Amino acid sequence: MGTSTASASTSTPEVDGAVETRGIEPVPDNERRGRVRELFPTWVAANISVLLLTMGASLVINNGLNFWQVLVVAAIASCVSFGIVGLLSVSGKWGGAPGAMLSRAAFGVRGNYFPGAILWVARFGWETINAVSGAYAILTVLHLVFGIKTNNVLVVVTLLGFVACTFLVSGMGRKALNVCNKYSTYLFSLISVVVLVYLIVEMPWGAIFAKSPGSGAMMIAGIGTIAAGGLSWVPTGPDFARYLPHSASGKKIVGTTVSGAALVLVPMVVMGGVMAVSNPELANQNTDPMSFLGQVLPSAIAIPYLITALIGMMLINSLSMYSAGFTAQTMGVKLPRALAVSINAAISLIGGLFMMLVAKDFVGQFIAFLTLLAVSFSAWIGVYAMDMVRRRKMAVRYHAESLMTIGPSSRYWYKGGFCWQAMSAWALALIVGLCFTKVQWFSGPLAGTWIGENGLGWVVTILIAAVVFAVLPAARENETPAPAPSPEGSEERSVVEVG
Repeated sequence: MGTSTASASTSTPEVDGAVETRGIEPVPDNERRGRVRELFPTWVAANISVLLLTMGASLVINNGLNFWQVLVVAAIASCVSFGIVGLLSVSGKWGGAPGAMLSRAAFGVRGNYFPGAILWVARFGWETINAVSGAYAILTVLHLVFGIKTNNVLVVVTLLGFVACTFLVSGMGRKALNVCNKYSTYLFSLISVVVLVYLIVEMPWGAIFAKSPGSGAMMIAGIGTIAAGGLSWVPTGPDFARYLPHSASGKKIVGTTVSGAALVLVPMVVMGGVMAVSNPELANQNTDPMSFLGQVLPSAIAIPYLITALIGMMLINSLSMYSAGFTAQTMGVKLPRALAVSINAAISLIGGLFMMLVAKDFVGQFIAFLTLLAVSFSAWIGVYAMDMVRRRKMAVRYHAESLMTIGPSSRYWYKGGFCWQAMSAWALALIVGLCFTKVQWFSGPLAGTWIGENGLGWVVTILIAAVVFAVLPAARENETPAPAPSPEGSEERSVVEVG
């Protein structure tokens, strides 16, 4: 466990207000007052999405799995994906900075632009999916309560309202998100118990347990599909752990992350599978993934459940936009974090209008997006994880001034601003991973192999990135300490961690 010293000349305390003003600069020790338990509601809220019900139903309808197989798939997927989220979140307490910023140490201050650009684009897609889901939830509630039928004007209004609310919450920052996550966890847990009781009483359990099992291959493919959503949070993990003190337990960070996510993910996926038995059309809701709740559940339960899920989806998007603001700043967008978030909000609004008014096939696009998302994030995960393994043994894990310095004086300048070892491992893994990938509109040359058919391209991508980066000669950091960051090249506040 390392210790650190704050630089009084370069560190300005953040005002302890409702709106977070800190950007990508590392958090000084005197502001690291977070607690590991605060991560629990964060990862609960990150999984409050009705789309998990649709994905659970798909495991039954499309993969042919039975109840016990769906339960095993959900449990393994949550442990694997959010276990990786928790492990890489530990780097946040090491360096006190967002994941997109710490990634500079692995790829170089210029090299980080390349994986950063892909992660940023992926964020646009994820936020668009969530915005569309939220808008559909509003439309379903309006139909159930007031009998209002969907039209194009209403689509625009509901989507705009959802994105606006998301932008406001994410713009306020970590403290506002923590409060919202805490109370949404209580609310969602309460209504979920009501839904579970209803399902226990009303579902045809004889038919559910009598269903024959699906193949092992379909189970493996299902794990990959469910895990893809969790993998998308990996680069975000350090963002929420950066306020933790150095003394925070890494094991507790992992345990809290996994347990918070699994508390919601596993029951919702299983509930989706159970609902699919009574309503086989559940997995075929290609245009509106929310309206099925009005068919499966009575209105007295469906309406409050949808409203709760709506809050959850807003928080999911707020968490994503919160981190996307950091990614934008790391990519050179010279705006405060709250304003950088507005870029993502605008793009998710435009993309959402396209999906709802033009594209129509929502669920198909969602599964394709998840598949590509898993591969694109996995290449970064492999390199970043191996870089963490190396830094665990280093005297200086992350040098704050060098993270904030984008010139040759940075420790992470390497050669021309690029760590070519990391870039090579990342690019090779990404290409190979895509070769094993198959979606609606794209099929890699190796998609027909056992790995491709079982949806294991993302696993191969992680392994290749990590192994190639490990066997290549370790890049040498610039051992000359970087000077205090200048206004042209970086932010002003920083902290130096030692050990």
